[in-house]
Amino acid sequence: MTIRYLTTAALMAAAGTAGAETWDMPMAYPASNYHSENGAAFAACVGEASGGALEITVHPGGSLFSGNDIKRAVQTGQAPIGERLLSAHANENPLFGIDSVPFLATSFAASDTLAAAAREPIKAALDAQNLVYIYAVPWPPQGFYFKKEVNSTDDMKGIKFRAYNAATARIAELAGMVPVQIEAAELSQALATGVADSFISSGSTGVDSKVWESLTHFYDVQAWLPRNTVFANKDAFNALDAAAQAALMDCGAKAAASGAAKAQELTSQYLVTLAENGMTVSGPSEALTEGLKGFGATMAAEWVEQAGDTGKAILDAYGAN
Repeated sequence: MTIRYLTTAALMAAAGTAGAETWDMPMAYPASNYHSENGAAFAACVGEASGGALEITVHPGGSLFSGNDIKRAVQTGQAPIGERLLSAHANENPLFGIDSVPFLATSFAASDTLAAAAREPIKAALDAQNLVYIYAVPWPPQGFYFKKEVNSTDDMKGIKFRAYNAATARIAELAGMVPVQIEAAELSQALATGVADSFISSGSTGVDSKVWESLTHFYDVQAWLPRNTVFANKDAFNALDAAAQAALMDCGAKAAASGAAKAQELTSQYLVTLAENGMTVSGPSEALTEGLKGFGATMAAEWVEQAGDTGKAILDAYGAN
């Protein structure tokens, strides 16, 4: 009697599992990165909130699709959901690069205000590409990594510079550096082999990649706070029932809040770790600050021209707060 009951229960559990919707979620950063850890927590939340009707498997470190391929994979349905640094696709739509306009929003509070002003236009832009916005999480403020002391923008000329979006490539151009397109998963090797000698990113990327093995200086210029955005394929999302859709959105809101809190918590810790491993960590000199702000003014004007009336409306809304 007992054996028959257990067998029946096991069969019912197996049937329930077989009927669940399963989604793969590619992510570009290592499993130990807080974005990836936050993505795993989001996936667990969705599974629980949907009662097991939607199960998400996270694939960090570019193991399923490389960072550069994730957005296209989700658009075309090769993956139903994924995370991507949206500014890497500013060439498709300048609105995607709003969070990488240098010195426009340089703190977590300012970044949140800018993101709120841009959220609906960005959602609409993603919707036009068959994507549904789920949530976004900021990186810590961006700083420059170099293999030598840099006291002004003149010292940057000729350096091989890792670029990961249009904004970083433009900074390289303005500074007379040589931009090299390199994804996060390839950064350590690129630095070790001399393919790149510098880059701009957060303390998080520096720690993830153990850049102290190749580089010596980090300048905390706090240029901008880019955001990783999680989005779903619109067809896959629309095929879910209302409860599963609600689970995605509710858990996305929680992931946005927890991810932002974690980014703030870790910001100073990352810089301590860089210093503990032998890097010189400092603010920029006055000359370097002035030169970089000049680049920022140029790039802000260029972004407004590219983004048109929608971009101007975002900046007006941002300025009003």
